[in-house]
Amino acid sequence: MFEKILIANRGEIACRVIKTARKMGIKTVAVYSDADKEALHVQMADEAVHIGPPPSAQSYLQVEKIVEACLKTGAQAVHPGYGFLSEKREFQEALAKAGITFIGPDAHAIFAMGDKIESKKLAKEAGVSTVPGYMGVIKDAEEAVKIANEIGYPVMIKASAGGGGKGMRLAHNDTEAREGFVSATNEAKASFADDRVFIEKFIEQPRHIEIQVLADGHGNCIYLGERECSIQRRHQKVIEEAPSPFLDEETRRAMGEQAVALAKTVNYKSAGTVEFIVGANRDFYFLEMNTRLQVEHPVTELVTGLDLVEWMIRIANGEELTIRQEDVKLNGWAVEARVYAEDPFRGFLPSTGRLTRYQPPAEGPYVRVDTGVYEGGEISMFYDPMIAKLITYGPTREAAITHMRTALDEYYIRGLNHNIPFLAALMAHPRFVAGNLTTNFIAEEFPEGFTASSLPAEDPDILVAVAAVVRHMEALREASISGQLPGLEAKVGESWVVILNGKQTPVQVRGSAATGWAVVIGGEAVDVRTEWQLGQPLFRAQIKEQSVCVQIDRKGAGYRLSHAGSSAEALVLSPRGAELQALMPHKEPPDMSKFLLSPMPGLLVSVAVEEGQEIKAGEVLAVVEAMKMENVLRAERDGTVGKIHAQPGASLAVDQIIVEFAA
Repeated sequence: MFEKILIANRGEIACRVIKTARKMGIKTVAVYSDADKEALHVQMADEAVHIGPPPSAQSYLQVEKIVEACLKTGAQAVHPGYGFLSEKREFQEALAKAGITFIGPDAHAIFAMGDKIESKKLAKEAGVSTVPGYMGVIKDAEEAVKIANEIGYPVMIKASAGGGGKGMRLAHNDTEAREGFVSATNEAKASFADDRVFIEKFIEQPRHIEIQVLADGHGNCIYLGERECSIQRRHQKVIEEAPSPFLDEETRRAMGEQAVALAKTVNYKSAGTVEFIVGANRDFYFLEMNTRLQVEHPVTELVTGLDLVEWMIRIANGEELTIRQEDVKLNGWAVEARVYAEDPFRGFLPSTGRLTRYQPPAEGPYVRVDTGVYEGGEISMFYDPMIAKLITYGPTREAAITHMRTALDEYYIRGLNHNIPFLAALMAHPRFVAGNLTTNFIAEEFPEGFTASSLPAEDPDILVAVAAVVRHMEALREASISGQLPGLEAKVGESWVVILNGKQTPVQVRGSAATGWAVVIGGEAVDVRTEWQLGQPLFRAQIKEQSVCVQIDRKGAGYRLSHAGSSAEALVLSPRGAELQALMPHKEPPDMSKFLLSPMPGLLVSVAVEEGQEIKAGEVLAVVEAMKMENVLRAERDGTVGKIHAQPGASLAVDQIIVEFAA
């Protein structure tokens, strides 16, 4: 077995590989950019090598620097993780030339499966179901229209070298096909320096289901069931699960056998994933093969009991598979949610910054957290904004979803925005719970984007009861101050008024921490049993015979309570205090309409206007870059530029003023 391996990656996947290597007794080498010098994967590895400045093109994508790091540290093999160099044939070839083992498939398989047109031809030869379409190179828009008519609308126009949703257009008629061909070609050329596109039939009510394969290079190849990855936003996966709630045993076997046939066609060696699009009648068609470990591999690990990273290392070391197809059993259900540093209430704009508080849910038989961050660490603007992958397991799909909802409530993150409210809304959505999924799920269920009204309605008594108990416990502690005169000790009454999001609710709090609390709301007693201590950020309790976890943050004289994805502000006062509170004047928020504010933390790339300039609605004002994406900010209405507050090159905070308009 290898004595030392280098991980050519960062973040949670680098940490994930290190954990398995450590379990196998293998020493690890991390590589890092300037931005990652204090990252978790650097701290976890036995050795770490600096490879360049923050931009990935100057660090994590530098083949020569990574080969040099291997030679310098004596690493015998490299695990590429996913992304970066994981599917670059040139990387595998450079390692082989230096006598270093690549923990993954060989260059031939990477090349054959990396090109969407080439891979579809190979799939057809291997007897794999492919979407009806035209795989040749299309010379112009008119030929694209002719081909689209032959296939039959709707059709999907796709970049051959595409990925991440770039270079894709859906067309329902000749006009859309003509325009889509031009747009997809231009986007493909800009994103991949390759303007080849192909056209295929668009599958109605499509599901994205993928098969995990494992091949050892000795002729043994097996499939490890499927993963349902239909919950996507802009072609990026958000929720994954294994198995799929849609497949029957016959379809699973047929898809698995076709995936194995394709892998054998290219003499595949290592873990790989064959992705399929599945129609409403369970007809399935090959999409592409990913010649690497997938982000969502943990759900397969939980239902099969296999460590895919361990098998990748063993196979790279020349070992044969010791498991056969008949040994693979799918037990229970696993669901994965991708926790990102992004603001779902602002169109999912990235949210970079420091994790001032970071407390993931406790791991155990039903909860797994794969992360590359820690409290006090930073989410950098240079890389993917993933905070963690949260994975839950249960004997049934319903149990796995219940564990996920609880774990999301327990995930305490402060210092930046995150998408946990959105994930919680997905987990509670009746259509998701029913397993009625398609790749259009998010677009169909949140057509106006994600807003506070998108969150499921929760029992308001829960937050009222929690706020009342917290304030009552604080009052009891305050009343126990030492040095009070005998007979004149402070007494805490039972009556309180909870003001939740502006609504007043009179309550009485009875009982004690030892015996449990009874909060009387509208004449009905709500039992609250908890071991919560003052100052803890998570209030875990049994309320109305259900387990509840509410996140508590102090906000002035009140609290901010977060539960099931939603947040509410609570103020708990004595009855007399509530009477006086009702008389307080309401402070209106300031009018910010005459300012252009940065919608996210990021780099101000350019300012397109000057002071005194007349502008029209829709005109470009500035460009802000964050997480490798450029965001163009435009004028909402006609006006005049008054003052420029920030210059190109400035690092902006969220809501920082860029431009001020004349009144």
